[in-house]
Amino acid sequence: MRGHILFHAIGSAIMALFFLVALPALAAEEMRFDKEPLLIETAAGKTLRFTVEVAATGDQRARGLMFRKSMADDAGMIFDFGEPRRVAMWMENTILPLDMLFADTTGTIRHIKENATPNSRDIIDSMSEVKYVLELNAGVVSKFGIKPGDRIVSATTTKAK
Repeated sequence: MRGHILFHAIGSAIMALFFLVALPALAAEEMRFDKEPLLIETAAGKTLRFTVEVAATGDQRARGLMFRKSMADDAGMIFDFGEPRRVAMWMENTILPLDMLFADTTGTIRHIKENATPNSRDIIDSMSEVKYVLELNAGVVSKFGIKPGDRIVSATTTKAK
C-alpha cells in the first residue's frame, strides 16, 4: 500500500511538472491566419501598402499578435468583429509595441492608439462603435501621418456587409 501511495505522489508530481512545462508552450503555439494586401488611403493623398493577417474568428481575435517577437515593417493584423460595436483591446502577452487603428464599417479610421504598451492589461477603448481594428508596428502612425478620417481598404473591409 505504501508503494502505491508513493507511486501516486510521484505520478502526480510528474503530471504537475508536465503542465507547468507544456501549458506555456501550448499558449505560444502558432495559430493560422489568412493574409491579404491592405491599403491606407490618407486624406493627404498618400497610399500606404501593407500585408496583414486577418483575425476573423473569436479564437483568432483572442490570440491576435500575442507572443510574436517580430513583425515586418509593412505587416500587421486586421481584426474583423463582424458587427459594429464598441471594442476593448489590451496588450497582455503581446511583446511588440503596437499602433492600433479603430475603423468603422466603411474602413474609415475613427480612433487611433499609438504605442500601446507591451504586456499591459490596460484597456484600450475604441471610443465609438467600430467593425475593424488594425494593428501595426508602433511608430507607423507617426511616421506616415495617419489620422482619423483616413481609410483602410482591403478584401476584409470591402466584402459584402
